[in-house]
Amino acid sequence: MNVDELFQKAGVPSKRKLDPIRDPNEIYKSAKLSSNGSRHAQVEDGDDIEAGPAPPPEDGEDDGDYGPSAPPVEDDGDDEEGRFFGGGITAQEKEILDFMDSNTAAPADDLLTTDKIDLSWLKKTALNFEKRITRNAELRARHEDDPSKFIDSEADLDASIKALSILSEHPELYADFARLGCVSSLVSLLAHENTDIAIDAVEIINELTDEDVAASDEQFSSLTDALLEADLLGLLVSNFSRLDEQQEADRTGVYHALSIIENLCSRRETADQIGKHTELLEWLLSRAKKSESPIVSQNKQYAAEILAIMVQSSPANRRRLASDELNAVDTLLTLIAPYRRRDPERGSFEEEYMENLFECLTCLVDDPLGKSKFVEAEGVELCLLILSSADIKGKLSKPACLRLLDHAASFSSEVCLKIVEAGGLKTLFTLFMSGDKSSDKDNKKKNKGKTTTLSKQDIEHLLGIFASMLRHLPAATATATADDSTTGAERIRLLAKFVEKNYAKTSKLIRLRREYAARVNQVEEAIKAEEDLDEDEAFSRRMDAGLFCLQTIDVILAWLIAEDTGCRAKIRELLKDRDEDFGTLARTLREQMAGVDGETEEGRDTGEMLKALLEFLE
Repeated sequence: MNVDELFQKAGVPSKRKLDPIRDPNEIYKSAKLSSNGSRHAQVEDGDDIEAGPAPPPEDGEDDGDYGPSAPPVEDDGDDEEGRFFGGGITAQEKEILDFMDSNTAAPADDLLTTDKIDLSWLKKTALNFEKRITRNAELRARHEDDPSKFIDSEADLDASIKALSILSEHPELYADFARLGCVSSLVSLLAHENTDIAIDAVEIINELTDEDVAASDEQFSSLTDALLEADLLGLLVSNFSRLDEQQEADRTGVYHALSIIENLCSRRETADQIGKHTELLEWLLSRAKKSESPIVSQNKQYAAEILAIMVQSSPANRRRLASDELNAVDTLLTLIAPYRRRDPERGSFEEEYMENLFECLTCLVDDPLGKSKFVEAEGVELCLLILSSADIKGKLSKPACLRLLDHAASFSSEVCLKIVEAGGLKTLFTLFMSGDKSSDKDNKKKNKGKTTTLSKQDIEHLLGIFASMLRHLPAATATATADDSTTGAERIRLLAKFVEKNYAKTSKLIRLRREYAARVNQVEEAIKAEEDLDEDEAFSRRMDAGLFCLQTIDVILAWLIAEDTGCRAKIRELLKDRDEDFGTLARTLREQMAGVDGETEEGRDTGEMLKALLEFLE
């Protein structure tokens, strides 16, 4: 039997044969599909070359390969029109196959290659994320003593976590992200045995909650509610205890965890909820007071900043921190005490740290409980020591200390009494008269020629303290006895300060009033020249020019007029120099009374006080 007969029996034709007769429609469709060239190689009609494999060589010739020849690996010898390659496919088909091969080489679950980030993408990503968490947990449980068996699954999990960062650019998917259970799964990774995985999860949560994310309130709430429901705060605290800040990676992880808390505090409701987590507040206080030498670290500063943010955004948090359980007022006073005699380096973390401590205390003493704790912890005495220090060092803390005392004295007779009892009148009025040309020579000798220049804020806070003392120090009564805790002597001592040395302090009040009135009048003239200026904008400009200080000075002057005949005569005389009278003061008080909020208790008390003072000016 020859070779041709073998191939014929195998069902392979030895010659090219005519195609069988087919339906015309089928022929038409086939022609359309191959308009640019047939999918099958063809030969010219009339070609008598046999198709099929070549016969074996004759006896005596060299051995060779028999059977059909394989297509060349890369056949650059395509036909003239460039349609066919060695494998019998078109150029377009080869391009498609190459594309498919390149995608097959990449991981099948790599969803980052998609161009469209939508719900479908999120579901695929969520499924992949959950699979990798489960796979890693299974391998860890199965090969607990052989990390090499689960290290690859940990790397895959790490990649899946980091892949979620793209969600921060698509906050519209936050609600679905929470609904699919991914938020809970992500938070659960904070308890992962590998702290690197936990830190990765912390970093992604920080990115998703960052204030720069363009999320609506509803979108942000859907995410934060799910985070808190999954016990994010508890897991953050547990990570604080296991992360070693001596290691750079762990130190960075703590920083990102603190950043998450800051992000969540951007909403008052969330800040209130965070404040209920006592363990977190305790950790923040302990981290803020942790001894570090020689410099204050970034995380220590950040812990103090978080405390300040929490009390700024939530009155409830002020009460919690001021409570006996946390006793934050005493802790913070202890931390600011060293700055009485030294200044932190400018521009350093320590300078921000000190500012945050004062800011936190200032917010705490705005609450009645905080005021009581402030007095109890001898905060008034500490502030007066800082303010009375003649040492040039420690001067950076003085403005913050003055502001703290101003807030503490506001609406608090207890603090005002303590200021007088601790000898604070001398300290405050010396500071008030510093740099004044009419101050006596003795003060200049004590300061050895050095004068203190008060800023606008310093003057504002001093005026606020004076106004608070005039309002809250009890007046002397006929029935008062030496055994009474308040006999009115403190108020008499305060009034005497405005009378002594030929009414020097009262005269300075008038000079300050003229300066502030000139600034406010100048702004008011500019406002009149502008058309269609918003009322709120106009009021804001007047406040910037010193309207608040002007109103405070007029309240102080009204108190002096009402309580001391000598001050009354002196003030009348000084006002007359500029063709002014008590009516000038009365107009300021009426405007102030018109802006008082009568819905609050403090507003109603302020309105009644202004009304009573107006009676002495008319």
